[in-house]
Amino acid sequence: MRTPFLAVCSLALTLFFVSCALFPCKSVWANSSFEERSFLASDLLPQGVAVGDVSSHRALLWLRTDGPASVQIEWAPSSLWEQAARLATVVAPVSRTTFMTTTAEMDYTRTVPLEGLSPATRYRYHILLGSTDQTEKQPSMRLAAKGEFTTLPDEKTSAAVTFAWSGDLGGRGRCRQGARGYPIFDVIHRHNPGFFLFLGDTIYGDHLCPSPPNEPGADFKATTLQTYRLRHRYQRGAEALRRFLETTPVYVIWDDHEVRNNFAGPYDEQMPEAQQALREYWPIFSAQDDPHRLYRRVRYGADLELFILDARQYRSRNADQDGPAKTMLGSAQLTWLLDGLHASTATWKVIATPVPLSIPKGGDISIPGNDGWAGGPDGTGFERERQVIVDAILNHKIKNVIFLAGDVHWAQANAYDPDQDGIIDFYEYIAGPLSAPPGRFAPTRDELHPMQLFDEAGYHNFGLVLVTKDEFTVTVVDEAGMRRFSHVVPVRP
Repeated sequence: MRTPFLAVCSLALTLFFVSCALFPCKSVWANSSFEERSFLASDLLPQGVAVGDVSSHRALLWLRTDGPASVQIEWAPSSLWEQAARLATVVAPVSRTTFMTTTAEMDYTRTVPLEGLSPATRYRYHILLGSTDQTEKQPSMRLAAKGEFTTLPDEKTSAAVTFAWSGDLGGRGRCRQGARGYPIFDVIHRHNPGFFLFLGDTIYGDHLCPSPPNEPGADFKATTLQTYRLRHRYQRGAEALRRFLETTPVYVIWDDHEVRNNFAGPYDEQMPEAQQALREYWPIFSAQDDPHRLYRRVRYGADLELFILDARQYRSRNADQDGPAKTMLGSAQLTWLLDGLHASTATWKVIATPVPLSIPKGGDISIPGNDGWAGGPDGTGFERERQVIVDAILNHKIKNVIFLAGDVHWAQANAYDPDQDGIIDFYEYIAGPLSAPPGRFAPTRDELHPMQLFDEAGYHNFGLVLVTKDEFTVTVVDEAGMRRFSHVVPVRP
């Protein structure tokens, strides 16, 4: 009969050989712990890494190499890596992608889906890079980066979450200044948000960044695929932004300056190349049946459903008169939004719209017409379609709806009672800019009967949200870390 000691040894050897059979022992992790290899090979990944569009079962990992390279990703729950380190196991039981390559066709960027994940689980990933030498059967791989992220809880689990949102980075000459570049991202990071919602104008491709005072590399207007790529790459030169993206998952949507000011997608010849650059440089999920689609939905547990709108790709010309034929969202996206709001079982329904609801944004000689939802004296705007959304909220008695917006370069909060029954039907909170001059105030239009709760300009800022099953708390924080405004919305049962 085996002694307990021999039984333990036998079991350990069995587990070892099974592990090596399932997960080849030729690994850069062999005999090393996570902490011992805690570095980022910036020479191999000069623009850093990013994780985005995380769900309860999937995450997208973004990277860019500085030339052609072989890439492999390893990932596993963090607890398994830690257990392997404690037991001095030769290799942890990880999942691995096949070997992939980065090519000039995609500007050496790669967005890698990590599928089949478990909800509410902390994962650790390792990025391995090697040469693209075709004579090697298996490339010799080097550890280039590592990181962690947490998947979202499933929709039956009630879980509190803090997240941040803002937009407008590097506008009107307020670009990278010094090595840190955009230090507001260090301020956001100190609040440890569960994720960051980037509401557009991730670049200002149509604005110059003169040097000095800015770092050189963006003193031109982007009009081609290559120049749009250069503007995205310029942003990633900011150390604070790279650090932030290494630790905080992002959900990104565009507004106008990823192409040019106030653009309407179907009528802008620059949009396809600008959209390709956007997708190359951000981890954005692509639906197989509609690879150009950017609008999407994020479900965070039982209490939060986030609807991220694309307000550019399908819109009518701004100068068109408002009416039944005019659209900002396009018919398919509008139907998707209305159906999603009606069917949502989440406590809080959050609609992320890059442009605000009631602030008129007039155009100029080159692109006339109001650029946001609100109209103006010239009869332009998108108020007819906005009313369709409002009517759906009222008619279906959809409660606990919040709009988050950006674009105007100041912070504002509005409570709306469109049917004037004395009950607030939804709220709107506007944040930004991250780095751009303050906007010029425009009076809020009265059609939806807003009550203004807050309105302030003159500083860079972001919004911070705490979501629980009972409350939705919004705080505006400036670039120095000072809280400028806070508001709590209690849940309506």
